[in-house]
Amino acid sequence: MRLSTLFALACAAFPALASAQSDDKFRQLEDLLPTPTSIRAASGAPGHAYWQQRADYVIRASLDEEKRAIKGAETITYHNNSPDTLNYLWVQLDQNIFKPDSDANTTATYPSRDAWKNPNAMSFAAMNSLSQKSTFDGGFKIGSVKAADGQALKYVINRTMMRIDLPQSLKPGEKFVFNMDWQYNINDGMVLWARTGYEHFKEDKNDIFEIAQWYPRMAAYYDVYGWQHKQFLGSGEFTLEFGDYDVQITLPSDHIISATGELSNADTVLTAIQRERLKQARTASKPVVIVTQEEAEKAEKSRATSSKTWHFKAKNVRDFAWASSRKFIWDAQGYKTGSSNGLAMSFYPKEANPLWGQYSTQAVIHTIEQYNKYSLEYPYPVAQSVNGPQGGMEYPMIAFNGGRPTKDKKTGALTYSKQTKYAMISVIIHEVGHNYFPMIVNSDERQWSWMDEGLNSFMQTLAERAWEENYLDLFPSEPRGIVDYMRSKNQSPIMTNSESVLQFSNNAYAKPTAGLHILRETILGRELFDFAFKEYARRWKFKRPTPADFFRTMEDASGTDLDWFWRGWFYTTDPVDISIDGITQYQVSSKDPEVEKAWKRAQKNEEPVSLAVQRDKGVLPRRIDHQTGLKDFYNEHDDFTVTNKDRNNYNDLLKSLDEDEKAMLKSGKYYYLADFSNVGGMVMPLILEIQLQSGKKVIQRIPAEVWRYNSKKLTKLIVTDEPMVSLTQDPYLETADIDLNNNSWPRKITKSRLELFKMNQPTGNMMIDFNTPLNKDENKGEKKDEAKN
Repeated sequence: MRLSTLFALACAAFPALASAQSDDKFRQLEDLLPTPTSIRAASGAPGHAYWQQRADYVIRASLDEEKRAIKGAETITYHNNSPDTLNYLWVQLDQNIFKPDSDANTTATYPSRDAWKNPNAMSFAAMNSLSQKSTFDGGFKIGSVKAADGQALKYVINRTMMRIDLPQSLKPGEKFVFNMDWQYNINDGMVLWARTGYEHFKEDKNDIFEIAQWYPRMAAYYDVYGWQHKQFLGSGEFTLEFGDYDVQITLPSDHIISATGELSNADTVLTAIQRERLKQARTASKPVVIVTQEEAEKAEKSRATSSKTWHFKAKNVRDFAWASSRKFIWDAQGYKTGSSNGLAMSFYPKEANPLWGQYSTQAVIHTIEQYNKYSLEYPYPVAQSVNGPQGGMEYPMIAFNGGRPTKDKKTGALTYSKQTKYAMISVIIHEVGHNYFPMIVNSDERQWSWMDEGLNSFMQTLAERAWEENYLDLFPSEPRGIVDYMRSKNQSPIMTNSESVLQFSNNAYAKPTAGLHILRETILGRELFDFAFKEYARRWKFKRPTPADFFRTMEDASGTDLDWFWRGWFYTTDPVDISIDGITQYQVSSKDPEVEKAWKRAQKNEEPVSLAVQRDKGVLPRRIDHQTGLKDFYNEHDDFTVTNKDRNNYNDLLKSLDEDEKAMLKSGKYYYLADFSNVGGMVMPLILEIQLQSGKKVIQRIPAEVWRYNSKKLTKLIVTDEPMVSLTQDPYLETADIDLNNNSWPRKITKSRLELFKMNQPTGNMMIDFNTPLNKDENKGEKKDEAKN
C-alpha cells in the first residue's frame, strides 16, 4: 500500500489527524510552490538553463496636437531565446481598453445603491467619465502588419491582444522582424483615467500629453505561463520583454519632451543656451533650470507652425513612454550612482510651482540614493519626473507624478498644505522607485500586482524615513497602519490574481509592505533581511522572477525557514490576534520557616475579608474577651508562628543538601506560567514586555516557532529576579494585532474621547428653506439680498 493511501485512510479513520494536518501553520510550501527546475532553482535563483525572450523596437511617430491623436510605425525584431518553437506571436494592444465595448468597460461594476450616500445623485465628473466611456473613439486602428520582406502577415485581434501568425515556424535561437503601422486618439486623462492621456488647461488653452501604452508591444513569453496574454482590464498592469529602443517623435517645434532613454539629437532640437544649461546641470550641487518659468509662459501664448523630431535611444529597457507640452518648465541635476554618473530631471507647468521646482528633482536623486542602498545600482543614464494628468505612473527612466499647489481664492497666490507637499514627494519616490521594481526586476504585473507595488511601497517607506525624521506618513507603511484592513471580512489573499483582488490598494500595496516590515524588524532582523532582499534584487536584475523565486531567495539568503510566514501572510486572510489569557506566579520555596511562614501570613492578609466578619468587628461581644481563663497557647500564637520544631527540621534539611541545591533554595527567582491563545489564526513571534516591581521593563522576543506544536494555545514560562506587575504582548505594535484589548495582563482600560454636539436644525422645512438668504456672485460685486415672499 502506498504511503499516501495509508495516510488518506488514517485521516478518514481519525478526522482529528486530517484536521491537525490542514491546520498546521508550519507545514512546508511544497504543496503551493512550483517544483524547482534547471530554469528556476530551489534556492530561488535563476537556474543554469534560465532563458528569456527579447524584443527590439524602431519607432517613428508623430503627435497631432489639434486632433489629439498619434500616428506611428514600428519595426519589431523578436528574438526567440526559448527552447520552444513558436508558430505565432502575441502582441498587446493596450489602447483597446478605451473602446466602448472593451472588457474593462463591459465588465465594470459599481457599488450597490444601498452603499451610496445618495443613490439619486452623481457628480458631474463621474457622469462625464461614464458618458465618454461609451462615446470616445478610442483604441488602436491597425493599418498594416508585414514581414521584413513586405509580405502581409495574417493577424487576429482579440480585444486587447493581437495574434500574428508566422509565415513559418520560429525555431529556438532564431529571430523574426516585422513592421506595423497604427494610429489612435488620445484620451482625456482627467476624465478617462488609464495611465495615459492629456490634460487641458482652459486658461491658456494648452495641453500636457503623457503618453504610455502607445504602441503595440510584444506580450511576454516565459517558462511559467507561456504567453502572458491575459486581457488588460485595468488593474493588472504589464509584463514585457527587454530590448533596445530607437524612437523618433515628431511634434510642434515649441514643445518640450521628456522620454525614456537619452536624447541623441540635442544639437538639432535644443537651443544653444539650453544645451549649455544641461552641461552645467551635470556637475551642479542643486537643480539647474533648463527652461525657465518665464520662457515656458512665453511659449504658452503662441503656437508653432513648424515641427521638430526628437530622437531618443534606450538600451535594455522593457518599455518606452514620453510626455510633451509647450507649458513645461525643465530643471536638471547630475548625481553619482555607483561608478557612473546620471542626470535627474523634472518637467512641470507653472501651476506646479513653487512645489515642483523646490522638491521634484531632489526627490528623484534621493530615491536613487536610497534604492541603490537597499537593492541594486541604478543602471540607466537618466531619471525623470513629469507633472501632468496622471496621479502616479511609472516607466523606464520616466515617471508621471501628481501634486500641485492650489490657488488662494482671495489673493490668487499659489499655496499648498503639508499633506500636498508630502504626498507629492511620496508619489515621486514611489514612481521613480518603480524603475527598480518592476522595470529592472521584471515581475509579471499582469499576474501579481504585489510583486511590484508591494516591494516598491516597502522601499518607498525606507526612503521616506531617510528624507526627514518626522516625515508625514500618508501611506499605511507600518503594521499598525493596516489593522482596520486586517479586521475586514472583505479581503482576498495577497496571492490572488491582480484583476480579482478585493481592496486593491490594501491588498497589493499596504499588506505586502507591512509584511516586509514585520520580516525586517521582528522576524529576521535588519542584517539578515537587508542581505536577503538585496540578493533577490541582484539575482533577478533584468530577469523575470515569480513569487516562488522571491520566497525561496529570502529563505536561502537569510538561512531562515519562512514558509509559515508566506503561507499565513500571503496565502490566507487570517489576522494576527494573540491574547494573554492568564498568568500564574510561582516562587521556589526557600524551606526557611522564618521566610515561608511570613509569606503565608502575607498571602492570608491579602485575602478579602467577608462581609459578615466586617460587620461583626467591634460590635459582636466575644466570650473569650470577658472569660480570660479560656485563653491558651493557641490564642497567643497563630498558624504562622515559627516553632523550634520548624527550625530543627530546616537545619536537618540543610545538612542533607549539597551547595548547588542550597543555592537553588536561596535564588529567590520568580516563575510565571503565562497562557496565550491565537485568536486570529496567523501565528507570530511573541514580543513580551515584562514590567517588574521596581519599574524596570524587560523585552523578551520568542520566535514564531513557539506555536509549532499547537497553533491555538500555549503556555510560556517566564523567569524574573523580582515580582512581575504586568505583561504586554507586542508593545511596539509590530505585528498588526487587530485587538489590543487582550494584549495586556492585567487588562488595561481603553481610553477614548466623547464628543458632545448640538442637534442640527431639521431639514426639509419649507418655510426655513424658502426664507434662506440668496447667495449671489460676489465676484460681480452683487450683495446678498433676502428672498422675498
